[in-house]
Amino acid sequence: MNTSPMVKLKASFHNEKEVIQVIFERSDEITQLIRSKLSIRWSKTMNCWYVPFSKTITNELFQLLKNKAYLDYSELSVNEAIEKNETSGLTKFNEPKAETLKKIEELKQWMRSRRYSESTIGTYTDALRTFLRYTGDKSISEIGNQDLILFNNHYILANKLSASYQNQVVNAIKLFFKIVENKNIDIELIHRPKRSKVLPNVLSKEEVKAILSAHNNLKHKAMLSLIYSCGLRCGELISLKPEHVDSKRSVLVIKQAKGRKDRIAPLSTKIIEMLRQYFLTCKPKVYLFEGQKEGEPYDISSLQKVLKQSLQKVNIQKPVTLHWLRHSYATHLLENGTDLRYIQEILGHRSSKTTEIYTHVSTKSLQKIVSPFDYL
Repeated sequence: MNTSPMVKLKASFHNEKEVIQVIFERSDEITQLIRSKLSIRWSKTMNCWYVPFSKTITNELFQLLKNKAYLDYSELSVNEAIEKNETSGLTKFNEPKAETLKKIEELKQWMRSRRYSESTIGTYTDALRTFLRYTGDKSISEIGNQDLILFNNHYILANKLSASYQNQVVNAIKLFFKIVENKNIDIELIHRPKRSKVLPNVLSKEEVKAILSAHNNLKHKAMLSLIYSCGLRCGELISLKPEHVDSKRSVLVIKQAKGRKDRIAPLSTKIIEMLRQYFLTCKPKVYLFEGQKEGEPYDISSLQKVLKQSLQKVNIQKPVTLHWLRHSYATHLLENGTDLRYIQEILGHRSSKTTEIYTHVSTKSLQKIVSPFDYL
């Protein structure tokens, strides 16, 4: 019986490019082995590792994983099904026609004039281009709701893409057809996927303390501590500049965060003292936390490695991410009695419903409930 771990290869598309999904159960040994030799990347959309398509990838992985894992490449042939989808009647997954590309460019310019972030513009146009590639030679005026249903079934679901990605496609298509005023597709009838109701992942205060205390490196300790102490998103941390720390008012100014909103978060006395020591030691110039090159922000992937090192040092086996620290901060505030309205402002949530999810993971009220099992 073969007890070696299984590594499965599957052909797919990501950001309009052919890629190969590399799927396996969590294994630090296999992950480090593959990352040391191949340009492998993680995709939140596909929820797996992937590499650019290559005819030699099977042989490369076979040699790399020899005697360490079993390689299953039976699903690589799905590429042919994408290129010639008999169910939908398509024969090609072509680039959109020049007329269509011009319309996509119009949408891009319209979004820029409305000051959408470049990240949102890129996400929308990539999703839209993928959908319009799927519709093949159809002109925009011929595209209808049925095309989106087929796209959902034959592309998104067939490639096991997330509901979040499907929702992005819906947003992009609705905006596009609203702007170009196409009459053949009824944007009000476009259905959205049902979203899974997932609770945020929360660490105990003891676990957070252990993670933040794990590093002796002052810069690494300060970065992780600031994420937790102010409930920051990862991108917000690396965008901070020294002038955003207002120690006299004990607040941190977060500029142009998600949704192009400025906000402030309270700074604790302990974090102010830690940042003072960090300033004296590291002397940042442009960004509060700079990378190896002076004047450039710290790399997000390097920050993720810093967290991973902390987890290994304190032997926490949970798949903790940087965002868990933000979730933990919000939950601990709630358990300490902070009003939800203040938590909403500190986190920068547009809707109070987003903040209310933390009431479902707070254990303060649950701990007061006595199980009937205790009376037996």
